Amino acid sequence: QVQVVESGGGLVQPGGSLRLSCAASGNIFSIFVMGWYRQAAGKQRESVASLSNGGNTEYADSVKGRFTISRDNAKNMVYLQMNNLKPEDTGVYYCNGRQSLYTLQTILDWGQGTQVTVSS
Repeated sequence: QVQVVESGGGLVQPGGSLRLSCAASGNIFSIFVMGWYRQAAGKQRESVASLSNGGNTEYADSVKGRFTISRDNAKNMVYLQMNNLKPEDTGVYYCNGRQSLYTLQTILDWGQGTQVTVSS
């Protein structure tokens, strides 16, 4: 079972940028979709961005045009570039995998996540 470790979070002012990284313990090439999720305090975890091996992407409406997901299968890494951050982007960010863009079912154990706080 592939395990993931997220990193790169921190405290940033509104309008700032962060780049999150997700390191997988095994081969992610066989995981068709890798994605980033976030959970704000008191709210359910939500999908933020997804990227298939075929290059298809999905973004939550709230982050379109500001966030970019990428993956490096050779390094077993997934990234999330976050620009023009807003206070509502605050939360714990996780990465996980799915076998299809048409399913919500994730297939990996959740990591510990990385905290992103956007505040002045």
